[in-house]
Amino acid sequence: MVTRASILLASFGVSQFGDFIYLVAINVYLYQLTGSAAAVAGLWIIGPIAALFMKFWAGSVIDRVDVRRWLIGTDIVRAVLVALLPLLSTLPLIYLTLFALALVKAFFEPAAMTYLTQIVPETGRKSFNAYRSLITSSAFLIGPALAGLLLLVATPGVAIWINAMSFLVSGLLLLTLPSVPLAAAVPRLQLADLATDWRTVSRFSRTERFVSLIYILGLLTMSLALALDAQEVVFLQTAVGLTTTDYGLLISITGIGSVLGGLTVARFANRLSLKTLLVSGYLFVALGYLIYATADSFLIVTIGFLLLGFFNAFAGTGFLTFYQNNVPGELIGRFTSLYGLGQSVLQIMFILAIGFTGDLFPLRFSIVSAAVLLAVLSLVLMVSVLRPNKRAFFREDQTTKQIS
Repeated sequence: MVTRASILLASFGVSQFGDFIYLVAINVYLYQLTGSAAAVAGLWIIGPIAALFMKFWAGSVIDRVDVRRWLIGTDIVRAVLVALLPLLSTLPLIYLTLFALALVKAFFEPAAMTYLTQIVPETGRKSFNAYRSLITSSAFLIGPALAGLLLLVATPGVAIWINAMSFLVSGLLLLTLPSVPLAAAVPRLQLADLATDWRTVSRFSRTERFVSLIYILGLLTMSLALALDAQEVVFLQTAVGLTTTDYGLLISITGIGSVLGGLTVARFANRLSLKTLLVSGYLFVALGYLIYATADSFLIVTIGFLLLGFFNAFAGTGFLTFYQNNVPGELIGRFTSLYGLGQSVLQIMFILAIGFTGDLFPLRFSIVSAAVLLAVLSLVLMVSVLRPNKRAFFREDQTTKQIS
């Protein structure tokens, strides 16, 4: 029997597979068009900058509208914008389109989180997030491989258009799902409401300090991880001495680890407590980054990447389920969006900081420093989660019921 959760997973999964094909294709397309590594590197910064323009108000809209309709609309807009990219021949127009695409994505992410929180019952969220993590891991492994095959027989434009089609399929799947009515009639958003919403999120954050602490620690570790990933290729080639072929093999190995981790969490989601997912996930992800940062050979880097790939599924599933269970559904759009604004600022700062210090000091110093900071943050998160007086924040479904 096809369930709502299954359709929602399929919708997100289709677009994610398209995203990973697109990620490879757009990098190749930009490099073929410009011959500039700097032009390609600019892709890393467009997303966080676009989020600065979008997330300070997106949550206020999300919590006041039929989220399903807006998700379908964003899928259609993203399909059109992505389909336009191969038809553009100048870098300014491409960047402008990519910026518009990033704006829409910055709206889509908190909207999707709100909708899945509304439509998936609390007892099924851990399993749902586990399967979603598995789909993401599979897309990470298979998507680039499919992109590589497509680039062998076609142009980057064809691969990009396939991504556009994936958004249309995602939107069609969402059409089969129900809308979730608002709890009460909500007046049209006014400018003054933005300040009110900021105060509402701030008041919730002060009242639920533990929820806010875990969420902030999670965002900090994710931002640091992204900054480390942005320097990954340069670090492995200059500091460790690996080749481009080695790097490609490492990415494949990491993808395999991610799939195995996703399978493990999906299989045992109802037997693994939230505390277990959070503590084991953040512990071994931090260990993986420390091993990677201090590695001097392909074998050591492989061990670090395997730990990262496998335990990211644990950390991600635990983190998402924790805050979905502890942030009220009517507030989650604003909460996700406004905290996401801070995350975007952090991402920009961390990426620039690691790049800047890498010019002043040996790159390994910057990478090791960031990895140590990530480990410290993960340790604080783990200690906080294990405090005996915080059991109420880890409500568990004690049955073996699967997602429905």
